Amino acid sequence: MSLKKIRARAPLRLGLAGGGTDVSPFCDRFGGAILNFTIDRYAYATLEEVATDSIEFTARDLKRSVSFSADTLPPVTGDLKLHRGVYRRIMEDFNGGKSMAVRLVTSVDSPIGSGLGSSSSLVVAMIEAFRGLMNLPLGEYEVAQLAFRVEREDLGLAGGRQDQFAATFGGVNFMEFHEDNRVIVNPLRIRSTALYELEASLLLHFSGVSRESARIIESQSKAAHADHDSQQLKALHDIKNDAYAIKDALMMGDIERMAEVISNSWEAKKKTSSKITSAAINHTIETALNAGALAAKVSGAGGGGFMYFLVDPEMRANVQHALSEHPGYTSLCHLTTVGSEFWSVKREA
Repeated sequence: MSLKKIRARAPLRLGLAGGGTDVSPFCDRFGGAILNFTIDRYAYATLEEVATDSIEFTARDLKRSVSFSADTLPPVTGDLKLHRGVYRRIMEDFNGGKSMAVRLVTSVDSPIGSGLGSSSSLVVAMIEAFRGLMNLPLGEYEVAQLAFRVEREDLGLAGGRQDQFAATFGGVNFMEFHEDNRVIVNPLRIRSTALYELEASLLLHFSGVSRESARIIESQSKAAHADHDSQQLKALHDIKNDAYAIKDALMMGDIERMAEVISNSWEAKKKTSSKITSAAINHTIETALNAGALAAKVSGAGGGGFMYFLVDPEMRANVQHALSEHPGYTSLCHLTTVGSEFWSVKREA
């Protein structure tokens, strides 16, 4: 019997508005809303059956590798815990709790902690690879929910719900989050010219990996338990309202209105945690705005990682030049329309 080899990928995402409202208990109490879109950066997973009685995990971008005997399921603690978590969940749910001898090799176009949902995209890509290898009967919602379960429940990693669904569905989506882990993904049909203008107006700047995301999420979770008159809770409600406002602006192709909403949302986001920004982040944003950027915001939980700017396309080169004086690097990005997917790969002889 020939041994199968599957490759899968899942896109990373950029959140325009609503981030933080997909975190419990806010979304359980009040409902959350987010508008995000996937970009042309990916997490990749290559999964193949092996003739040896072993389980091998390798993260090429991290230069890390671990291996185990296939006699028992590997523990979830230790290096490459995302790989371990996905493997154990798949084996327990779809292989009767028995191990399978496989080699799993991964890489991600942007580092974990960059604010683009990299870790969730990696989990989704690995699940997608197992879906292809084992012919698992999983639809988009099932893949995303399984990825959420691995990260948030099995591994206990702090975070919200948007990343797993963005990576699975792909494209431009307005997402709604409710109690009992109920998520509704609404793909938006937007004029191609409006998307072209948005893409031409986007600029990314990487400021370094964030080390504060877990603390920020913990702070936002505590805010949802607070009294209705707390500043943090009011800020989360404002952020949720901004998701609806930016959806309307994007549907109309109104970049100036989008910039206004993003600016308001950034001010609200900073009120949810003292860890959101820093002197270095503020200085970078000030430089971009002085060079002609219309709006700026840190992607993801905050504290570092990627920040994005809305810029008049005619001023984009000016902003890029100004940001070249700051640590990190600046890049363009392109919107994508397809979510996670897998395909068969011919094995080497």
